[in-house]
Amino acid sequence: MKKRKVLSLLLAGVVAMSSVVPVLGATTQEKIEAAQSEKAETQSNLAATQERIQSLESQKADLEQYLADLDSQYDTLTEGIEELTVKAGEKSEELKKVKKDLKKAKEKEAKQYESMKLRISYMYENGQDSLLDILCESTSFADFLNRAENMSKVAEYDRNMLKEYEETKKTVSEHEETIEKEVKEIKKLRTESSEKRQEVRDLVSSTSSNIQQYAQQISSNQAEADYLVAQVSKQNSDIGSLMAEAEQEKAAAAAQVEQNEAQNQEVDTQQAEGNVDDSVSSDESTVREAPGEEETSASSSSSTSTDIIVEETVDDEALAVEDAYEDSSSSSGQGTYLGNFTLTAYCNCAQCCGTAGNYTASGTWPQAGRTVAMAGVPFGTQLLINGNVYTVEDLGTPYGHVDIYFDSHEEALAFGLQSADVYRLN
Repeated sequence: MKKRKVLSLLLAGVVAMSSVVPVLGATTQEKIEAAQSEKAETQSNLAATQERIQSLESQKADLEQYLADLDSQYDTLTEGIEELTVKAGEKSEELKKVKKDLKKAKEKEAKQYESMKLRISYMYENGQDSLLDILCESTSFADFLNRAENMSKVAEYDRNMLKEYEETKKTVSEHEETIEKEVKEIKKLRTESSEKRQEVRDLVSSTSSNIQQYAQQISSNQAEADYLVAQVSKQNSDIGSLMAEAEQEKAAAAAQVEQNEAQNQEVDTQQAEGNVDDSVSSDESTVREAPGEEETSASSSSSTSTDIIVEETVDDEALAVEDAYEDSSSSSGQGTYLGNFTLTAYCNCAQCCGTAGNYTASGTWPQAGRTVAMAGVPFGTQLLINGNVYTVEDLGTPYGHVDIYFDSHEEALAFGLQSADVYRLN
């Protein structure tokens, strides 16, 4: 009876100890999953922030190109205004000269007109006397004709000179009118160019202001991205610590299982010894107290049944420790089916790993098409995913979540979030 009491206490202790490990493991696993979820959210925020930065930088580059075009337009307009100013000055000088020429032509015309009027007036007033004077003073008829011809030539000269002055005045006047139109047109173009240059200057000012705003937004988002990168690095460190803690708990659980098995063997030994003692006691009781045989037999049967139940409970608890770290699996032609797992992607950059250019947790250099990360299985485990064979060489995701390595961050982002059936090949 004393041995049975000791055995019962020992079994109770085994059950109590074995029930603690799965709870601790489950708690750590929950922490890992929560940390992984926070890291995924941080990486998602980081990706969104980087997309905003790229968009802002693209818009800023467009504005800078637009500003360069505006500067070019401004320079062109300034050169045009300067050329128009020079032309306007030249035309003004030309107009001044033409006006002087016109003034001289008008003065000559006026003088010629006055001279001609005097001669015509004199001829009309003294026309008869002049003819008589010519006839009387002429020494011969030929001299008379010469004098008459000279008078006719003088009159014709007056008419020609007057006509020439009138034509000169008309030409100069037309030239003056043309130049005045050109001067007005030049002034109009210069005014329009000045107004256009002012519009361009206003656009340059507003565009420069917009570029500064984009630069500030880029700086703010870059600061946020730097903070998120630091967060990812810290979360990777935290996850690594939790994974190490989980490995320690797993090792402790394995040690506990071994201890439980040793205790179970001890229990079996003690139970066998107890059965021998019970058999001897039963024989003695049969000899001494035959009427109590059925009661003793019933008691022995009940005790044995209780011991068997306790042993089964111990075995179940030991298996629960192992099941806390492994999912149920089934064998198939493609290997051992592990389940439909979540698939994500990462690369060896600072955004995904906190720092760039790192070795894997197993000490290998990551390689696209080969390296994956997942806890809960030994390093070197080969997984069949979507017809491709990968090797577990890194940590960072819990069991049931496979992180596939890619060479570039763009490929990792493009992979997104997927799921697939996963088979274990070794």
